[in-house]
Amino acid sequence: MKKNYVFLFSMLLAGLSSTAYAQGELIQQSLPNPDNEPAPVFPVPSERQLLWQETEFYAFFHYGMNTYTGKEWGYGDEALTTFRPPKHPNCEQWVQAAKDAGMKGGIAVVKHHDGFCLWPTKTTDHNANNCGLSFEVNVPKAYAEASEKLGMKYGFYISPWDRNSAHYGKDTYVKEVFLKQATELAQYGNNQFEMWFDGANGGDGYYGGEGGTRSIDASTYYDVPNLADSIHKLQPNCVMWGVGDEARWIGNEAGWAGTTNWSTEYKPSRGAGEYGSEDGWRWFPGESDAKGTNMGWFWHAGEQPRSLNELYKFYLETVGRNATLILNFPPDQNGELPDATVKRMKELGDLLKTRLGNDLASKAKITVSETRAAGANRSYIADNLNDDNKDTYWATNDGTIQATITLTWNEPVNVHYVALMEYIKKGQRVKSFTIETTEDGSNWTARATDQCTTIGYKRIIPLNGSTTDYGAGYTVKAIRITINDSKACPLLHTISVY
Repeated sequence: MKKNYVFLFSMLLAGLSSTAYAQGELIQQSLPNPDNEPAPVFPVPSERQLLWQETEFYAFFHYGMNTYTGKEWGYGDEALTTFRPPKHPNCEQWVQAAKDAGMKGGIAVVKHHDGFCLWPTKTTDHNANNCGLSFEVNVPKAYAEASEKLGMKYGFYISPWDRNSAHYGKDTYVKEVFLKQATELAQYGNNQFEMWFDGANGGDGYYGGEGGTRSIDASTYYDVPNLADSIHKLQPNCVMWGVGDEARWIGNEAGWAGTTNWSTEYKPSRGAGEYGSEDGWRWFPGESDAKGTNMGWFWHAGEQPRSLNELYKFYLETVGRNATLILNFPPDQNGELPDATVKRMKELGDLLKTRLGNDLASKAKITVSETRAAGANRSYIADNLNDDNKDTYWATNDGTIQATITLTWNEPVNVHYVALMEYIKKGQRVKSFTIETTEDGSNWTARATDQCTTIGYKRIIPLNGSTTDYGAGYTVKAIRITINDSKACPLLHTISVY
């Protein structure tokens, strides 16, 4: 019996050898890691989460019954004749303004808590096409078409809470109303990037005339697994935000994320959403929502856009801190963005181009303290950091969690920001880093020392430490970035300098 075990073991070893013979032909076995790629640090993002993160900055368009009542949360009993746009809402104007603002897409609110739907849904009579207008209203259709025409990403906000529906809080609501509405919306366009489910759930409402208060357990009531499965079959790249559980609320409506911000989190979360959790066991990246105007989420008479400097600050403290930013600009009662809003959005886009549009790193010589050994088809050299290719990256060897990267210019350059991007396909790794500059090539000065913690998808560091004061910048011959601590060998795919 022992001889049989020895024989079987010998045969197993032979099967694992690098070469073998079959029918007289030599077969070359594949090595387990021919490209010498670093092992992932789990958790890692799904493909749709990665595509969502790359959207970075996008618009929120709150429009609906509340635009005409002056409310933020409608009760659900509003007369349908209250909704009175003079023509179909101008979705193309919304999308063009977002594009001019430097955004990559936007989310249109098509159903808020009042249950009023901006498309000809089969699930409720409480929709825009029962208002006695002389034209059909279909905001999701028009918005998707405008976005595709202008090359912008798009998605829809649909409130899970429905203060109009008599079904809400009962067993019939999710199956007969909510899931059907979400599925209807998923059929507009071919590449939705996000479906937005608000966290406000349950309370008092009209509820088909029954009134009263209804409470639900959002973690189970909305049948999220079935919801996600249904939507992903129609829109495979659509992230389910909020109730859908693929991206997290950053934790405020004030346009900032923590200077330390992990894309990993527990379930349920342990602490404020602005920071994530270093040892969280799921990939749950943060989105920050903020108002671009000085009143509510919906349009109100007399509102004005926030100052340009405040909007830029929002950008630096969200997109620049490993979060996405969804910035709200509400259309008015004409179904259009006010002129002052359109102007401010264009100013914001121009400012982003001026301050973050000329990457000085492309002209720098980059040297590193260590380079990972190349594989058969992939290298990990320093030049990967400024080759404008998100699929190449610099890395150190396994076991090396500290390293330096130095950018040097032939002539001095004036700099304000350093932007770093990790190769997050293999997980978020860097815990802390240091940025130093030198004017003469010999004497180094540390910059923004209180901000150099995590990196993640993208980190933008103002070298003067301020997200509100652009300053005069620093004239430098070189910049040195030191990775001080990392979960495993650090992987960076891009360094930019502005």
